[in-house]
Amino acid sequence: MADVLETILQRSSATRLAEPAPDRAQLETLLRAAARAPDHGRLAPWRFVVLQGEARGVLGEAMAEVMRQRTPDAAPEVLEGERRKALRAPVVVAVAAAARPHPKIPEVEQLAAVAAGIENMVLAAQAMGFGSMWKTGAAAYSAVTKRALGLDEADQILGFVYLGTPLARAPVRPAEIDAVTRWL
Repeated sequence: MADVLETILQRSSATRLAEPAPDRAQLETLLRAAARAPDHGRLAPWRFVVLQGEARGVLGEAMAEVMRQRTPDAAPEVLEGERRKALRAPVVVAVAAAARPHPKIPEVEQLAAVAAGIENMVLAAQAMGFGSMWKTGAAAYSAVTKRALGLDEADQILGFVYLGTPLARAPVRPAEIDAVTRWL
């Protein structure tokens, strides 16, 4: 129990990631950890797209296309910078919510379940000795990216989880609670 609590309290995002990355068995464990998030109604609203090696280029091209659509006169080096974002880590997991209308479970609960799943994945990666970054950006909200990753149009990408061996980490920020807590 203390190990779980310590992992949570010491969690920080990696700022630079490299090989080695989680292998297939470790990635499956991370995905299972994500799928253990609280999920009202057991709807399993999460969708995972794992990108490794050259497959990361699919995401990079989508990121460049989103930039090209938003800024038609973007310089080639800007578009190349967008492509390189997908290469920040040896593995990228795009995590989407397939929230669907339900008579008892509102969409917000389904999105929250997926976000909780991402946090489980991030914590599990740290516990396994890997680093992670949870990123979004314009590409996360674009139909271009959803099509490129084989997601449904109605799906909502909640993040790109970059995974690898941490070369550097952000400082662990204080978990200040006084200003945001009211005791009744």
